[in-house]
Amino acid sequence: MIPAHEQVAAPDTREGVTALLERGRTLSTPVLRAAVDRLASPMDTVAAYHFGWIDAEGNPVDGDSGKAVRPALALLSAEAAGAAPQVGVPGAVAVELVHNFSLLHDDLMDGDEQRRHRDTVWKVHGPAQAILVGDALFALANEILLEHGTVEAGRATRRLTVATRKLIDGQAQDISFEHRERVTVAECLEMEGNKTGALLACASSIGAVLGGADDVTADALESYGYHLGLAFQAIDDLLGIWGEPAVTGKQTWSDLRQRKKSLPVVAALAAEGSAAGRLGELLAADAKNPEIGEFSEEEFAIRAALIEEAGGREWTSQEARRQHATALDALNGVEMPEDTRRNLLALADFVVVRER
Repeated sequence: MIPAHEQVAAPDTREGVTALLERGRTLSTPVLRAAVDRLASPMDTVAAYHFGWIDAEGNPVDGDSGKAVRPALALLSAEAAGAAPQVGVPGAVAVELVHNFSLLHDDLMDGDEQRRHRDTVWKVHGPAQAILVGDALFALANEILLEHGTVEAGRATRRLTVATRKLIDGQAQDISFEHRERVTVAECLEMEGNKTGALLACASSIGAVLGGADDVTADALESYGYHLGLAFQAIDDLLGIWGEPAVTGKQTWSDLRQRKKSLPVVAALAAEGSAAGRLGELLAADAKNPEIGEFSEEEFAIRAALIEEAGGREWTSQEARRQHATALDALNGVEMPEDTRRNLLALADFVVVRER
């Protein structure tokens, strides 16, 4: 019997989805904190700062630790297999640890100084600590799963390690694209499928695996999560250019500052017309200028306007909807409780209508 406070009815409103996210956060955070406490000093403190539990001086704070989409998916995944949501908690925690391992390293590689409206770890504690704590979180993720010693834990760990390898592949592709004048839409989708889709796919199936689901069920849930990840990343790409700093916690035009070949940029360059041609000329010139950060705000605004005029913004918005529809289709034919199905559908809707 699942305690009443841990049951979540199928949501008909945004408040219902918020309850799903809060359940994921409530059930996984104590286990996540306990895992972080295993780290040697000062890595435990640095990790606590990254998760938003303390400030730069070490004082406890009520921090924003993210939307908790991945933990929510892991718990729903367990329920899809007919298990209690608690069965998915180790998977939820493991996925969160890997996700935050990637954030720590990505922030350093990208030179991002802000995350969730706070200075990033490398800015506060230095690059070495960002690297070490990221490595430690990755190790903890596998430890959390494997210490259960079950066949299901082994299967879950294998899915997590494959997803992690793909995530790293995606980050390597993303960095390499910054130094290329042109990237195809197919290459960009492959990169984003690795960098974002793989871990959401894992989150969407890992709870089911821990709950004893067969590979057919787990693979269908993984496909749902993969395409949901592509929809999620398409929206992030829009926010990376046109998002409000108050919403994103990053600078204006953040992806343009980093020369990212995100979907709006790649789709715009693939289009025909004068705006696409002019954008291509500017980006080719940018590639010869390593000091892109010195460009004026007006020059970034020009590039953003050209991307929109060439159709990159609208194409990316449509791609988010296409990937969302594909994610929902993946759930067809999977036997699960109807409340769980409606919750998965509602969470997918939430991902593609995030505030821009």
